[in-house]
Amino acid sequence: MRYLNQLEPDALVARFVEHPPIDFRVLEAAGTPAFVAPFDLLTTADAEVRKRIARVPGYRWWGRLLRWRTAFVGTTVSEYALFPRTADPARLPGELRAQLGRGQRLMIVKDIPQDSPLCDAASRDWCTRFAEACQSGGFVLLEGQALAYVPIDFASEDEYLARLSSSRRKDIRRKLRKRDEVTVEAVACGDARFVDDAVVDAYYRLYENVYAQSEIHFDKLSRDFFAAVLRDASHGGVAFVYRHQDETIGWNLCFAIDGKLIDKYVGFAYPQAREQNLYFTSWFHNLAWAREQGLTHYVAGWTDPEIKSYLGAKFTLTRHAIYLRNPLLRALARRLGRFFESDSQWAKQADAQT
Repeated sequence: MRYLNQLEPDALVARFVEHPPIDFRVLEAAGTPAFVAPFDLLTTADAEVRKRIARVPGYRWWGRLLRWRTAFVGTTVSEYALFPRTADPARLPGELRAQLGRGQRLMIVKDIPQDSPLCDAASRDWCTRFAEACQSGGFVLLEGQALAYVPIDFASEDEYLARLSSSRRKDIRRKLRKRDEVTVEAVACGDARFVDDAVVDAYYRLYENVYAQSEIHFDKLSRDFFAAVLRDASHGGVAFVYRHQDETIGWNLCFAIDGKLIDKYVGFAYPQAREQNLYFTSWFHNLAWAREQGLTHYVAGWTDPEIKSYLGAKFTLTRHAIYLRNPLLRALARRLGRFFESDSQWAKQADAQT
């Protein structure tokens, strides 16, 4: 049975359980997917706050005190927290607190959607009641990340670009000239080529390139995870493979499900991907593919909100419900919440541009 808020295929969530990210321990609490992992408390702090703290004398040594073993409710392969459809939103926070909150100093219910247009009305209402119950039950609600998406409500690329400012249209069209030098192949998961370990190894190295250049290092997925996903034909995943001069310079794993194209993972070869403006090429390829398939939305994920806003994405916000076992730390968290990552600026900016 699919969970509330679930956008991804069941098989992807199953592979997360079978092959969790490195140093993660997956479990279940009150019928809800969860995991325990090392967590740097500054991970979601604003970039400027992180820089200031890192400059404090002795951070190299005392900074280790900010890395806690933390219980998370949710997964890192789903856009949102996943809740059982039969769960009572008023009771679930207490059940999670009893099962997870006592065993770790910190518990985080991550990525609770806020009135998301990507979820059905029943899920939206349930999540509102759940968040209210979390707040009354001693959790601290913090603003989470902004999920980027694009409604496929345009008939052509030109119509889509016409919604952007003239300066952005000119810049994007200039960057897209490079796409004529790149070929794209859609390879379905389960394809015979993925039986070859060398092929999976090559894809994984490109994924590691992207992970290494990311500012935030939290959930590094394993090579076994990708092997299992790429070799599984049941979930309908497709890898868009980008080649330049017969060399693979990137790939993008997506899932078409329930009328949406869910963009999940990328791997790039550097510097070739940057030289070919592959991010721009893949964005417009995905929009065109979703339109051709008759899909209603392209869901572009959490990372890089600035460039996604520039490319015309809309955003829907989330909340995190955090529970600190120590009541003094809970009070401190309420006061410091404003210093942690706030992506609402991108949602406001996108609204202003429409």
